[in-house]
Amino acid sequence: MTVRRRAALVIATALGAGYAPIAPGTFGSAVGIVLWIVLPNTLWLQLIAIVVVCVVGTWSGSIAEEHFARHDPNQVVVDEVAGMRVTLLLSPIGGYGWMAVAFLLFRAADIVKPFPANRLERLPGGMGIMADDVMAGVYANLALRFAMWAVGHLRS
Repeated sequence: MTVRRRAALVIATALGAGYAPIAPGTFGSAVGIVLWIVLPNTLWLQLIAIVVVCVVGTWSGSIAEEHFARHDPNQVVVDEVAGMRVTLLLSPIGGYGWMAVAFLLFRAADIVKPFPANRLERLPGGMGIMADDVMAGVYANLALRFAMWAVGHLRS
């Protein structure tokens, strides 16, 4: 295996989280939360992290599809990392409770794949792998904001 392919698989599987025997997408989402916790919570850094994960994820996802010989293989979870990052973008998470809500909202949106997320996954290669989860992250971000507003955590 070439160094390029090995690097792509490490990225696509979110440092191996995608090899979890049960619910690899859930483990990939957890990596997204860890990345959010580790990086300083500034707008520009959040946006840069999302763009970098999406660009590198698209590249590595395409290589992983070729490696695993199937479209959107279960082992590829870098898309969940990106989707979780989008879910948390500009969210005033004030503790683990809201982080858990964000996590559950993203997992639900990722599994249900409401329109147009279900169409975006049909895009070719790594683009399709990434696009549906980024859209699920947008839905989860909006749902999280609504939930925070509904309980008075966000002021209008």
